[in-house]
Amino acid sequence: MYDDNPTISHLNTPLEESKQGQVFFKDNLVEDDSKKKFYIESYGCAMNFSDSEIVASILSEVGYGPTKFIEKSDLILVNTCSIRDKAEQRVRKRLRVFDKIKKQRPGMLVGVLGCMAERLKTKFLEEEKLVDMVVGPDAYRDLPKLIANAEEGEKGVNVFLSREETYAEISPLRLNSNGITALISIMRGCDNMCSFCVVPYTRGRERSRNLFSIIAEATDLVAKGYKEVTLLGQNVDSYKWENPETKEVTSFANLLEAVALVNPGLRVRFSTSHPKDITDEVLYTIAKYENICNYIHLPIQSGNSRVLKLMNRTYDQAWYKERVESIYRIIPDCAISSDMIAGFCTETEEEHQETVDMVYWAKYSMSYMFYYSERPGTLASRKYEDDIPYDVKKRRLQEIVDAQQEVALQHNIQDIGKTFKILIEGTSKKSKDDFKGRNSQNKVTIFPKKDGVKPGDYVMVKVKEVTSATLKGEIV
Repeated sequence: MYDDNPTISHLNTPLEESKQGQVFFKDNLVEDDSKKKFYIESYGCAMNFSDSEIVASILSEVGYGPTKFIEKSDLILVNTCSIRDKAEQRVRKRLRVFDKIKKQRPGMLVGVLGCMAERLKTKFLEEEKLVDMVVGPDAYRDLPKLIANAEEGEKGVNVFLSREETYAEISPLRLNSNGITALISIMRGCDNMCSFCVVPYTRGRERSRNLFSIIAEATDLVAKGYKEVTLLGQNVDSYKWENPETKEVTSFANLLEAVALVNPGLRVRFSTSHPKDITDEVLYTIAKYENICNYIHLPIQSGNSRVLKLMNRTYDQAWYKERVESIYRIIPDCAISSDMIAGFCTETEEEHQETVDMVYWAKYSMSYMFYYSERPGTLASRKYEDDIPYDVKKRRLQEIVDAQQEVALQHNIQDIGKTFKILIEGTSKKSKDDFKGRNSQNKVTIFPKKDGVKPGDYVMVKVKEVTSATLKGEIV
């Protein structure tokens, strides 16, 4: 996945950018015609998808019901991403489409949510006049009031960034769910001021969610038949919650264990880890519990220490390698994936080659790869010149992609003949005769359907053949 166009599956969980908006509705959704209708599209990271479920819950409490038919909606919401310029351009195109629909449907409202809302509030409301309301990631509770104001003709805006908001007690309305896998947000915001990243400016400071509310949400999901949860945070390893009564501090390792103990049949995944914060305690916790998946997304961004310092990643190549070695030592069958940026400011050919070399050394099972896209307001945009020519960025990116595809294929070839425990998530997109699921290492696995098994079941699948992206096998 590269060149600004990775296709997101929110189940893959790294906080990557989406190629296009995804609509949050079950295929079997029964619409309530007695209610006003909302239609929501989401772009960007898994956190945005989780946020849209919170928004849907808030709207349901004030009499709105979901629709998957845009022409029937009374309210259109776009949950946006600012991580790359192309993501913003795609959202603008969609807003122009919505504006045309709005003119044909009097009374319809259009709102922008999320990271673009915070960053471009004035432009949306005053210059382009494409929306009726702009709502930042920490202001979703204010949506009912903003909608009421917009219905009276008043443009609404709330992009206040909170130091406390975690939406802990709001039960997400899982309109996009397959009933098997679900997202649980464990924290919000980010304190890592990576020089290329806009997230700290659009999502605010880091704060961790109440432990008990997370356990309650996981317990409720199990009761409803869910078999897998993904714990989400910009940097899950820095999760830290202090019980106000006992003063006991819960670390991410403690949280992982607590969620794993909710039910042994509940698989637990998480994303994203930061190399500077992931501890051996977390790794030993993963190794201890069979239902915590052996998969870690550990973004490197660059394989060169000088570039990492310019990126303000707060670790160097040696530190990163030590963390990777610890993962493979403590969890031998763990799969590691990564994020990489080609063509960051002043990057030389030799430094770029160190990133390519890191792909081979770390043996990533997959990666999200991009060329550098300067984001307004970031430290890098203020301090460094974006001096790598576009064609050089593209060529370097392709070299990283080629290396990753080669490594991923070899990674999967080693799985031929092995048998894995697979959670069936549904029918394969390519064949109605095949199921799809993932193993503990987060590898998509395709296999023929068999009488007596269904989505939500665990099955043992023996791998017969592979591609660089997929395992193919049969139930044994």
